[in-house]
Amino acid sequence: MVLLQAKSLFRKPHFVKFSAILGLFIVVILMEFSTPTDYVFGYLYAGPILLSNSWFGRIATFQATVVAVCLTILNLWIPGSEVIKASTVASRAIASMALIVTGVLSDRIHRSQDAIVQQQVKLEAQEQLVELREDFASTLTHDLKTPLLGAIETIKAFQQEKFGPVLPAQQKVLATMARSHETSLQLVETLLDIYRNDTEGLKLDLTPVDLTSLAEEVASSLTQLAANRRVHLSVSCGDSDWRQSLWVQGDALQLQRVFNNLLVNAINHSRRGGRVEVVLESQASHQVVKILDTGAGIQSEQFSHLFERFYQGHSDRQAKGSGLGLYLSRQIIEAHKGIIWAENRVPSGAMFAFKLPVYLFQSSLTV
Repeated sequence: MVLLQAKSLFRKPHFVKFSAILGLFIVVILMEFSTPTDYVFGYLYAGPILLSNSWFGRIATFQATVVAVCLTILNLWIPGSEVIKASTVASRAIASMALIVTGVLSDRIHRSQDAIVQQQVKLEAQEQLVELREDFASTLTHDLKTPLLGAIETIKAFQQEKFGPVLPAQQKVLATMARSHETSLQLVETLLDIYRNDTEGLKLDLTPVDLTSLAEEVASSLTQLAANRRVHLSVSCGDSDWRQSLWVQGDALQLQRVFNNLLVNAINHSRRGGRVEVVLESQASHQVVKILDTGAGIQSEQFSHLFERFYQGHSDRQAKGSGLGLYLSRQIIEAHKGIIWAENRVPSGAMFAFKLPVYLFQSSLTV
């Protein structure tokens, strides 16, 4: 082992570094041993110690520190022409301690730097793995869309009896298959949108949008789902008895998806006989939308994860989701420079809400 280390030192790059350290030692030795012992130049050995740590590592640092301490103490007796004073001994001892501290600290710093580098390498490897997974999932999701569309169109052709008569019992089976495939297609499209938004950012087609009209439209489309769950669904304008328009500058299609995600989430979390209400409020600088349900509420440990991708939480809801709706809703609202949040209601139930900046030119729209 010693022979291998010696050979490695005499490689050209190592030999140059070793020569530099040795040269510094010689310079300090000449200064130490050619001056009176009262003059302590041993502190200058810190230079070769630091270079040894930087270039050759822990063992070389230990060796350089031992040599430096020995030479500093040895200068008490060599050249030996002076009387040794207590103050001189104390100075040499302090210098030796400083050199030891320098060696220890430099070794710790070197190990910390190595640990940081290793951690960075691990993080880079993890990031590459995440990117690879994202690319694979995005490609797989994209490739799934075509066969799903083909299957849906084929089922529709059977329902329309293009391949021959279909019995009522068979129509029910076909309707179930169509709904299942359409749900899968919707999930695939949601995944595609999420991956696209994460990589390219969400591109919005901004126009003046009335949140009240949008809420009423989405609520109307979900009436049947609410009826199946025996949940009462309503839209109101807060404390006002009159219908109010809440104008924002936004992408109507994307905001419609937010309403749909939040309302479906509320309906699925509500118990039979419960209520889901969309409350619209206008503030000085923001339009606020609140979706209230009468379900079991949100557990405290879930709040920090609600809007994370694929997070489903723990509840007794009748229909489990994909864990993508709230994540996509957050993407859309944040792209509109808005805020989305959730909180529990008293005595029971939950509220999911978001607010968007008021459209500044709404006066020209209401004329």
